[in-house]
Amino acid sequence: QDGLKQSLGDLRRQLAWVERLDVTLGPVAAAADAASYSLGEGHSASRKEYVDPENDFQREMSFYRQAQAAVLEALPRLHKLQVPTRRPDDYFAEMAKSDQQMQKIRQKLKSKQEAMEKSEKAKQLRALRKYGKKVQTEILQKRQKEKKSMLNAVKKYQKGLSDKLDFLDEGQTSSQGNKKGSGSQRIKKGPNAKRRYKNQKFGFGGKKKGSKWNTKESFNDVSSFQAKVAHNKGPRKAGKKALNKRPGKRARQKMKSRAR
Repeated sequence: QDGLKQSLGDLRRQLAWVERLDVTLGPVAAAADAASYSLGEGHSASRKEYVDPENDFQREMSFYRQAQAAVLEALPRLHKLQVPTRRPDDYFAEMAKSDQQMQKIRQKLKSKQEAMEKSEKAKQLRALRKYGKKVQTEILQKRQKEKKSMLNAVKKYQKGLSDKLDFLDEGQTSSQGNKKGSGSQRIKKGPNAKRRYKNQKFGFGGKKKGSKWNTKESFNDVSSFQAKVAHNKGPRKAGKKALNKRPGKRARQKMKSRAR
């Protein structure tokens, strides 16, 4: 009891309102007419509305309207006492969390974002692989089908059931078409401006690669061919060593035995 009485005496100290800043008011009538609702010093709201304590929305709304009424009452009194109510533009408040903790949060968010990006890339790669496998299987099936149809046509021709060789023409035309298609995709480019300028200034030196290749005319020309020289049967050219005329070992042994 003594402690409670002491606390009650501390609460009842006769201090100025600017030291206490206590405002006891009831809730405003509604949010629409809150701007026109204001009470004088020492008055409280006479309007009393029943609020169901079990209804969360009504309870929180009553708290909000009561705080609104307190603000509408306290602001004019503070302005009258020349107490500033707005924070300066150059005011920096202390953060509730330290920089170290915020850095940890940033690192965690960054790692989470990187993991999401990696999973997205993995999904895209899996989709591309599936598409590539699908295309590959379609091409293999097509080739197998063509091969099977050609084998059937060959068997029919061998058994005498068919005398047509159209399947050979189809295979040749398809291969030629592939070659033409691949060739048409290549775009032949001429020499660039630097190469053209050098050719104009110094002249074109001619073809370097393939200069010793055979042509159709050189292949068919056999006028300079000599069989004896080619097969090492004719007279050897000057400047080269003569053939070795020494007999073999067995011949030399026979010669020695005869000499004895």
